[in-house]
Amino acid sequence: MPTIGWFEILIVVAIAIVVLGPKDFPIMLKKVGSWIGTAKKYINNIQNEVSNIDIDENPTEIKKDKKDES
Repeated sequence: MPTIGWFEILIVVAIAIVVLGPKDFPIMLKKVGSWIGTAKKYINNIQNEVSNIDIDENPTEIKKDKKDES
């Protein structure tokens, strides 16, 4: 799998500045940053939900095992 280095990132930024213009480039960076932040929040929320489901299921299994031993 190819990796992206600093030179490739610099080329993409330079092309974006030329295409968008120096006035609109910071605005676009803010929008992209907010989209990334929103995506990270959703992913973290889903991970927490899955963790809670896993934790919630385990105590019921332990309780069933204790009842079977009695």
